Amino acid sequence: MRELIQRLFPQLEAFEITSPRDGRYNCIAWAAGDTTRWWWPGEPQFSFWPAGVRREESIGSFIEAFATLGFEPSDSGNHHAAFEKVAIFASRDDVPTHMARQLPDGSWTSKLGGLEDIAHVDVTGVAGSDYGAVVVFLHRRK
Repeated sequence: MRELIQRLFPQLEAFEITSPRDGRYNCIAWAAGDTTRWWWPGEPQFSFWPAGVRREESIGSFIEAFATLGFEPSDSGNHHAAFEKVAIFASRDDVPTHMARQLPDGSWTSKLGGLEDIAHVDVTGVAGSDYGAVVVFLHRRK
């Protein structure tokens, strides 16, 4: 599996697989700390999205969804012991594609679609053709 992950994410230098494959949840749910359902603003019968938040694939909608969990925009993804942080990735046309969550030691964790969860040192390690680039960091006080 490591070889597949390295092929899919060639910028990913140091990572550790931290869980087996699980199709019940995706990277957005993982960033939210939810391993029981698939988060996406699409059709409600197929995915979860917080009540009252616009069901559209936009950066603003994702920021609103995480605001329901107490997150607000952050200046950076730099580690700060008093805050939990997440990163929103988007394609060149500003469509959200992925989210990662910062771990207590300052490294990051990502759920790779229906694949495994991984811990990775650099948040940009999963950036590239599939996930685009980090466009927003959010934080909430621990």
